[in-house]
Parts: sequence; C-alpha cells; structure tokens
Amino acid sequence: MRCIDTGRLIAQRCGIADQVLDEIGDLDYGDWTDHTHEDIRMRHPEEYRRWRTQPHLVRFPGGNCLQDVLVRVADAVRYLARAHAGRTVVLVGHDSGNRTLMLHALGLPLSAYWSLRQTPCGISEFVVAGDGIQVLRMNETAHLE
Repeated sequence: MRCIDTGRLIAQRCGIADQVLDEIGDLDYGDWTDHTHEDIRMRHPEEYRRWRTQPHLVRFPGGNCLQDVLVRVADAVRYLARAHAGRTVVLVGHDSGNRTLMLHALGLPLSAYWSLRQTPCGISEFVVAGDGIQVLRMNETAHLE
C-alpha cells in the first residue's frame, strides 16, 4: 500500500492521473510473508542461506521467484515505453521489482540481486529508447537528507 500511496501523492503533485500496475508488484514471498529475516533464518536455515547466496535459484514455498518478477516488470516497462513514448513516466515499486529491473537494465544476471542496494524512497532513473535501456542514476537518496 505504501507504494500506491506514494505514487498517488506524486501524481497529485504533478497534476496527473495515477495508475496501479500489478505487474510491478513485489516478489511474492509465499509462506515467508510477514516473517522476519531472523525468523526465517532460524526456521529454514538452508533455504534462507540459498536466498542470501543464490537468490536466482529460489522459489518461495507458496510464492514465486525472481524470474517471475523480472518477466512481469520487464513486460510493464515495455508496455509503458510504447504507451508513453517520448514522455516521462514515474514508477513507484518495491525493492524486489526495482532490483530486478535495474539488473535487467544493466545487463546483469539475477544472481547479482544482492549486489544492488535499494533504499526506501531511493530514486533510480533510466531511459528506454530503441532496443535498449540506459541507466542514468541508481538509488539516489540525497533528497532524503
């Protein structure tokens, strides 16, 4: 809900309509949802270790995986690039969707998931043009100071 509320506030401030895209929603942690990292680490040590060391090989019990998130988010970006060609679009998303999108934009594998930091309210900017994505800035947080 926080992302929707934040997006709505940005849209209101810009005087434009907001739109919720389910495709940029967060990773579905399934049975791990609403549990702390410490709780999961204690209850499922091997699965948690794999999540922290080989995230691209994890499918959450009752949930999904990074590949699922990447397909959804990349499809949403392709849709937005066509629907709003030449215009600025603001996406407000969760950590996992943001990370997978940035990995995709940088041409990095999902195994590098933990190499990118995504701070709440961090701003990343990229340009979708032609056949590629150019990253202009990533996880900028100077506006939070």
